[in-house]
Amino acid sequence: MNKTALITGITGQDGAYLSQLLLRKGYKVVGLVRSYSHVNIWGLEYLGLQKDVEIVECDLSDLSQVMSIIAEYRPDEIYNLAAQSSVSLSFKQPIGTIHFNIVSVLNILEAIRMLNSACKFYQASSSEIFGEAMLPLTEGSYINPISPYSISKASAHWITKNYRESYGIFSCSGLLFNHESYLRSDNFFVKKVILQAIEISEGRADTLEVGNVDIKRDFGWAPRYVEAMYLMLQQDVPDDFVICSGQSVSLRSVIDYVFNYFNLSADRVVISEKLFRPTEIHDIYGDNIKAKTQLGWEYQLSFYDVLKILIEEELANKK
Repeated sequence: MNKTALITGITGQDGAYLSQLLLRKGYKVVGLVRSYSHVNIWGLEYLGLQKDVEIVECDLSDLSQVMSIIAEYRPDEIYNLAAQSSVSLSFKQPIGTIHFNIVSVLNILEAIRMLNSACKFYQASSSEIFGEAMLPLTEGSYINPISPYSISKASAHWITKNYRESYGIFSCSGLLFNHESYLRSDNFFVKKVILQAIEISEGRADTLEVGNVDIKRDFGWAPRYVEAMYLMLQQDVPDDFVICSGQSVSLRSVIDYVFNYFNLSADRVVISEKLFRPTEIHDIYGDNIKAKTQLGWEYQLSFYDVLKILIEEELANKK
């Protein structure tokens, strides 16, 4: 019998690529959305999956709705990708970010516990929970969140661990570092830089306005990262894993690569202090050795390889 997977946050890049992976493995995929009237499944449509995924309405902040869905579909696996995931927006909407990102996780895990379900649970955690820490970051690194977003993700991470240890639920967290794709939302940095560079090169814009470009991030390729999510739920024992490339690059070097690709001059970049965050992690990169040895997951792409893929796909889809 084919397995059933529930995916929250299915309209995001990870939800779309994870759906593609699971469908290829013969899963029935059910995607949870907050409201049919506001759902945007363009990522699924882009991958040609819209007819293969069942979309179900569910408010994750309502425990009774979550319990009803799990009782009805009896999933083998639940991948919780839903979140308010913008660090910058979390400073503007701290209450909403913290409330949803914590309560949604708690409701899913509590529903699993109350229904005595044997399903496995994956929580999309984040490297942001570590804050400024000794590098490289590992699963055992000190957790020191410095934004409303990272506070919410740190709480969700500990809740997931607590339900694993206290109730014996197969629950694990993927400590994912930044990862990109064509399906990435336009308000994230790399996508923003590429789209604006195209606009400038075609004469429809003059400059790119950015904040602090001297910070460094560990960037990866989203389709490879969802493979790690899947592998985590195929293990005999639940555990948490850092999923990363293992190298950091500065935001300035990302801009330099993209602008060089389009033969744009550096004076087209405008540094705006209004775009600086109140608190910022200056450098961050992880060590993926545990995922490599225990999951058999390997990552070998450089981020400049990824940038080339992103630019070419963006240009191909503009034709």
